[in-house]
Amino acid sequence: MTPHLRIVRGDASPEEIAALVAVLATRHAQPEPRPVPTSQTWRNPARAMRKPVTPGKSAWRMSALP
Repeated sequence: MTPHLRIVRGDASPEEIAALVAVLATRHAQPEPRPVPTSQTWRNPARAMRKPVTPGKSAWRMSALP
């Protein structure tokens, strides 16, 4: 097994090596996915539009309703 990290110069303490590994691990970590915002029906402008009036019995009554 070959090491992925090799200290070339100096005498690093175990704490310094742990700090270096922590920094490198956070650099290559995948970002957390953002939550998908849910669509809210009350904000939809199509909700305020009335349905088309179809001809037939009591169509005149529906023409006055939103």
